[in-house]
Amino acid sequence: MISLLRREISSFLNSLIGYIVISLFLVTIGLFMWIFPGEFNVLDSGYANIDTLFIIAPWVFIFLGPAITMRSFSEEFRTGTIELIMTKPLTDWEIVMAKFLAGIILIVLALLPSLVYVYTIGQLGATAWNLDTGALWGSYIGLLFIASGFVAIGLFASSLSSNQIVAFIVGVFLSFFCFVGFESISGLSAFTGIELIIARLGINEHYISMSRGVIDTRDLLYFLSLIVVFVAATKLKLESRNW
Repeated sequence: MISLLRREISSFLNSLIGYIVISLFLVTIGLFMWIFPGEFNVLDSGYANIDTLFIIAPWVFIFLGPAITMRSFSEEFRTGTIELIMTKPLTDWEIVMAKFLAGIILIVLALLPSLVYVYTIGQLGATAWNLDTGALWGSYIGLLFIASGFVAIGLFASSLSSNQIVAFIVGVFLSFFCFVGFESISGLSAFTGIELIIARLGINEHYISMSRGVIDTRDLLYFLSLIVVFVAATKLKLESRNW
């Protein structure tokens, strides 16, 4: 499993996609924070806070998660290298987890440079480092869980097709629906009385809870369950193919 994990990480870092993902994340956040006028622009608001990072980042990850994972299985299916991997002394779980962990490592590499924005905002305040550190680290933990969920979803989407574009589109759709889809349909009259239950099935509700700086075990269990469901679905899909 370790050798496959190293292979996956190397394939990211030896190709443009890894650097494009990291750069796209940082540039997008930077544009909203410093360049584009509006409520997200720190200079326009006149108030030094890091909220823009944690508001925009989940929307960026909706696309980056599937972008990172779209070739994980699709490319293996297209080139036939999946058959070679299956001959190795690896279980299906180990194959799926190696690809999942490689995606998480790339996400962490994308998040780490964003600490520069935190440092900049901390220095900009009239009182240096007048930041809510509890909410700050809670939001970072929430981002990591969100990104992990999107990676798991993207991995499942990649197992559905040998076409990377199809895998990307399916991954983005599923990620978007899991993020705000349940929250949107909870407002329908058909769900009157259980709207809160429906809304809690969505990622955004739990992310908002964590971003307040309170790490609730219910939120952690939700994200872990989401990841396990899609990783398990990927493993089942891998088993169902005829080699």
